[in-house]
Amino acid sequence: MAKPRFHTIAAFVVLAVSAAWVLTGEFSSIGSAANETPGEEADAAKTAAPAEKVLRTVAVIEPAFVQHNRIIRISGVTTPDKRTTLATRSAGILGELKVKKGDTVQAGDVVLVLDGAEKQAMVDTAKALLDQRRKEAENIERLVKNGISPTTQSDSARSALASARSQLEAAQADLDRLTVVAPFSGVIDQVMVEEGSWLPSGEAAAVLLQLDPVVALGEVSEREIAYVSVGSEADVRLISGDVVSGTVRHVSLEATAGTRTFPIEVAIANPDNEIPAGMTAEIMIKSEAVTAVKLPRSVVTLDAAGNLGLRILNEDNTVGFVPIDLIDDSPAGLVLSGVPQNAKIIVAGQDLVSDGETVNAVPADTSLITGATVKAAEKSQ
Repeated sequence: MAKPRFHTIAAFVVLAVSAAWVLTGEFSSIGSAANETPGEEADAAKTAAPAEKVLRTVAVIEPAFVQHNRIIRISGVTTPDKRTTLATRSAGILGELKVKKGDTVQAGDVVLVLDGAEKQAMVDTAKALLDQRRKEAENIERLVKNGISPTTQSDSARSALASARSQLEAAQADLDRLTVVAPFSGVIDQVMVEEGSWLPSGEAAAVLLQLDPVVALGEVSEREIAYVSVGSEADVRLISGDVVSGTVRHVSLEATAGTRTFPIEVAIANPDNEIPAGMTAEIMIKSEAVTAVKLPRSVVTLDAAGNLGLRILNEDNTVGFVPIDLIDDSPAGLVLSGVPQNAKIIVAGQDLVSDGETVNAVPADTSLITGATVKAAEKSQ
């Protein structure tokens, strides 16, 4: 019988030792975990725990409330209070032109006269005839009163007198048509005729403007028309930069069909005719005063729905949002209404927080507000 080989015996020994090791249940730890102590395991557990959330810091102010007139701003243009084209009322040669461009005239002043010697002669003839018929009527009346003439002659005399009076009035009317007079006081802006020229009836001769008052025309949207009424005060900024004061004298009761806006007129005193017609203007209408706050433009923000408003700090240090109403946009900042009394407005960090978020609020530096206001005013100058 052959003896077992050495390597076979060695294999059985290794197998027996491995089986005994498995049955004991003892395993060696692998990696760094084998070297960790119980204290190190506790520290690792603490490191893995989530860190406490850090609150955002925002700056807040308690604004001062003021009474401010709502300002409605619209684009407009200046126009004359009255404008007319003076035209001839009869055909003839222009014999005398009494005005030139830029002249100031009063109501009833003669602007031009057409030649018409024959019409003057007709007036003189009619006057003589009227005088004759008047004397004849007086004589007939005496004769009738004395019983010498029948009363029928008195009737004929009165009829002849009335006819002569009508002829004089017709002749005088023809003569008056040779003269063109100013229907109202104003300035001669254009003259389109020359002396000696033949003018047909109805020929345009001159343009007369009345610029005192000058009128600023504009149109108010249907959203703002409720704030405008006759008698409201208004400032008008001209294209030159000058600001003049006026009063709303007319508000249309019917909107323009295409734009749904309401035409308005603002009368502006212009005694020296310094404001011309046709100038671009910005009309700023003042309505009744409302309670408002004045803040820099940077404070205004939008909510998730896109509404314009302010972020405020609630009593529990959470962020809230209030919609606002723009009252005026001045160089010093925006004038806003709709802000609750005693509200704390977030003026720094408002775009980094959301509604309902808890924040760390600190008082804002006054230069944050006043500085922004001063910069806005300087930029506008």
